[in-house]
Amino acid sequence: MQGIDDLDTPAILIDAARAEANITRAQAHADRQGLKLRPHIKTHKLPYWAKKQVAAGAVGITCQKIGEAEVMADAGLTDIFLPYNILGRAKLERLKALHGRVTLSVTVDSLETLDGLAATFTDTGHPLPLLVECDTGMGRCGVQSAAEALALAKLIDQAKGLTFGGLMTYPAAGRAAEAESWLAGAKQTLAASGLACDRISSGGTPEMWRSGEDSVVTEYRPGTYIYLDRYQVAKGVGTLDDCALTVLATVVSHPTPARAILDSGSKALSSDTLGLADFGELLGMPGARVTSLSEEHGTVTLENGAKLRIGERVRLVPDHCCVVTNLFDQVHLIEGDKVLETLKVEARGRMG
Repeated sequence: MQGIDDLDTPAILIDAARAEANITRAQAHADRQGLKLRPHIKTHKLPYWAKKQVAAGAVGITCQKIGEAEVMADAGLTDIFLPYNILGRAKLERLKALHGRVTLSVTVDSLETLDGLAATFTDTGHPLPLLVECDTGMGRCGVQSAAEALALAKLIDQAKGLTFGGLMTYPAAGRAAEAESWLAGAKQTLAASGLACDRISSGGTPEMWRSGEDSVVTEYRPGTYIYLDRYQVAKGVGTLDDCALTVLATVVSHPTPARAILDSGSKALSSDTLGLADFGELLGMPGARVTSLSEEHGTVTLENGAKLRIGERVRLVPDHCCVVTNLFDQVHLIEGDKVLETLKVEARGRMG
């Protein structure tokens, strides 16, 4: 059996047992809270893990782009949510084809987007469920008020090839209570106009753990929970021992006692820090952090007596594992120092 020492660097390692444990833990939490879990595959981009998430109890999966959804459908996943505004003839035709293959739902936050969907989906016998995206504090996409949500919901309800599927949001970090209040008010507004809202979908791994039994949210779309990363550790979701994804790198230079250089730069680790002070830390080596990146070099600052040597191979916990996944063609599932399986990242680069 191949071992970690046989792999070239940089490489992504996935501790299979940790990932499985993270899936089990999140599903158990959702079940206790009466929530449906619809994991976001943007973190792993692998049918292998999507199938395991569904097998554990998830109601389906979430994909951000049609390309990702097509990969998952090809692999046999049958219930897919696309919380994204779909525009343009080419994408709408792909979406229509996908709707013919799987149980599909999509979001909308404007009349322009709705018009394109209404013109494409006209089969009253097989309508496309549309959820209205709501800006509950994130400041990204979404209608700005309950009145706007109601207006769109009414138009969806009247379109012959569409059906109103509920509300969707991605809450701002640390503002789950604000999102909860916004959504509860919108649900009441819809009910007052005779529109039932049985599905309210929210996202974000940290926020899922703060959800209560009395939440208006009915489903969560966590992504990062399967691997975890330094950002999630900083938010209290888990510890470094729970992080399933690491990047295997090699020390290629050691110019000073306090500075070492790795063969993993921004093209391997990503420069997305999610607000953290550096770009990653070396597993099992307190005092060794990646403090700067160029394209192919990662600079490690050594403190508190930490030492490295040229040629040494190290494992890094990145700040944001979702972005790192999209930088590699394959990942290696491991158990200890053994490589169990190498998987192609099948939905990598599916941006459209």
